[in-house]
Amino acid sequence: MTDTRQIDGVTDAAAARAAAARLAARHGVPALERARLAATLGARLRQCLAEGGTWRLTLGVRGADSGGGALHAVLEPPPNASSAGEGTRWETTVPLPAADRPGGTGDSDSDSDMVPGDDPAALSQALMSADADTALVLDRLAEQEALVAFHRDELHQTNQGVLALHAELDAAGRAQREAFAAERRARNEAENARRRLTFLADASAVLNTSLNHGEIVRRLPELLVPRYAAEVGIWLFDEEDDPHHPMTRPAATVRAARTGRPQYAADHPGGLRGVDDLPPSVLHPDRPLLCVPLLTHRAPLGVLTLSPPGERWDPDDAVMLIELTRRAGIAIDNARRFEHNRDIAETLQRALLTELPTTPGLSLAARYLPATHGMNIGGDWYDAFHRPDGSLITVIGDVTGHGLHAAVMMSQLRTALRAYAVDDGSPGRLLTRLHKFLHRLQPNLYATAVIARFHPDEPTLTWAAAGHPPPVLRLPDGRVRTLDAKPGAMLGIPLEQEIADHTEQVAPGSTLTLYTDGLVERRAEGIDPGIERLSAALGSFGPAELDTDLEGAADRILKPLLSDSERDDDVCLLLCHLQG
Repeated sequence: MTDTRQIDGVTDAAAARAAAARLAARHGVPALERARLAATLGARLRQCLAEGGTWRLTLGVRGADSGGGALHAVLEPPPNASSAGEGTRWETTVPLPAADRPGGTGDSDSDSDMVPGDDPAALSQALMSADADTALVLDRLAEQEALVAFHRDELHQTNQGVLALHAELDAAGRAQREAFAAERRARNEAENARRRLTFLADASAVLNTSLNHGEIVRRLPELLVPRYAAEVGIWLFDEEDDPHHPMTRPAATVRAARTGRPQYAADHPGGLRGVDDLPPSVLHPDRPLLCVPLLTHRAPLGVLTLSPPGERWDPDDAVMLIELTRRAGIAIDNARRFEHNRDIAETLQRALLTELPTTPGLSLAARYLPATHGMNIGGDWYDAFHRPDGSLITVIGDVTGHGLHAAVMMSQLRTALRAYAVDDGSPGRLLTRLHKFLHRLQPNLYATAVIARFHPDEPTLTWAAAGHPPPVLRLPDGRVRTLDAKPGAMLGIPLEQEIADHTEQVAPGSTLTLYTDGLVERRAEGIDPGIERLSAALGSFGPAELDTDLEGAADRILKPLLSDSERDDDVCLLLCHLQG
């Protein structure tokens, strides 16, 4: 079906619009599409009326028999239209639904689809139908607006939630960053505290290792420079006369010495706990000074003056330095007290050692070396003296332990032996009496000893040992024997014993060597290898060397046996040489 209309006025345009709407409604076009078609066609018709002339509108349906198809509208301009912008051909196509349409197949020639241009009632009815479609479109538009408003509210709520979530995430992020920063600071503080404690422990161990106060004073700057101080000055009060120490000192150092409190001299407050602030030093105005007194339990020893490695100290580092200075003061004081006691003990030890007597036909040489660790005094001793019958008693012994107590007991044993030797007693009898004397005098103290007796009119040597390393005898031909006959037990042990005598034939040129275990004993190997080394050293001398220089021989024996500079025990050596 095709409907062609000539349009040259408003009535023709209205009739054409109404006809297009009724044709679309008859073929089941939805109201929304009908309204869109009517509106689009109406707007185009108004433009045509404005341009003038007679326009031709052709309405038709194509492919309706096959169950589909489309409504087709073509608006053609007047034949005489020629100006630009006028006479533009317009057409549109509206798809028809595939379902059956009520009222027929859509291709009837009935006049019910036609709207006469001169029938007002038909035009009015067509306009009313168009208003119904418009109302339906407006209802649909209202529904869409309501839906849009609903979604707008939902979107607003969602946006608010997103904003709140972002705010929460931002706050959580800030809190997490602050927590990480706090954890990092705590970790750094803990690491710095561990570093300071480790340094303090290591430095304290270094300072307390030595019992020489000069060594401690030398090591203290080595520990602090350059990590905790750029310069270190140590002022010891009893070294005022030392030309190597300056007499002019910063005022802060003098104030620390007088008050016994740490002082900080700088052009800015130090903010250090327990430290007094002072103006910058006139002697060192360009750097801060931390002056800490070296305190002890009795009296201050001096002052430690430090300059920082940078512009200033960390407060915790300053606290650590003050504590280290306190420990250094105690270490120096302990070292000085030890040196004082050691000097007294060594003087006592030397005073107790005997000057060797002169005996025709018999040369004596002795050596005593204190241990390099501890008090440098022990119970080792040697002695040689004449008896009323003209014989010579030589003895070497060792009281267990070290220190003044061992030295005093050694002195008592030495005195007791000389007293017992006034009577005519053999070496074994003398040791037996010393054993009883020591057990009664000091039940918990023990000793070892070897006594040898030489008689100028007899070619024999009588000796006895009590728990002591065996004597070593060098024969005139250079052979060396160890006198290892069965000895007695240690002196002073809770045991009744009678110590036996032993006799050896000796010829001129023979040398008897008495010694303490400090000469031959080593921790890792025992005593036997040391005795073998001693025997080898004795056998290395020529026939005339011991006759001419027994003192030098004693030194040459000690040298290979004491190759280590550090000794844990005292060393005694007594050489008895029969002239050849």
